[in-house]
Amino acid sequence: MINGAHVILYSHDAEADRAFLRDVLGQPHVDAGGGWLIVKLPPAEIAVHPRDAAQAHELYFLCDDVEGTVRELTARGVEFTAPVTDAGWGLLTRLRLPGGGEVGLYEARHQRAADL
Repeated sequence: MINGAHVILYSHDAEADRAFLRDVLGQPHVDAGGGWLIVKLPPAEIAVHPRDAAQAHELYFLCDDVEGTVRELTARGVEFTAPVTDAGWGLLTRLRLPGGGEVGLYEARHQRAADL
């Protein structure tokens, strides 16, 4: 039986991104050895979307109040690369990781599978 998922983010500065997840976002973590952090994620969901172009995968953090979360993270020095927009299914923005990558952040307006 599947009992979890492991997400890998590839980064140009893995140490900086690990520190960001640990120190700025405050996510609980374990050290798997040699500084390789395994970061605990909040409850997760997976969705499959059609795509004609080359395959790509995305990571979005979910929150209950995107505007409040943006204010709190901005105060901690997080850079947002897109304004909050209304996508219909939720309020969406993107934040930059120290290693140069980006992840999404959104406030869902749809039922969350994690709530089942």
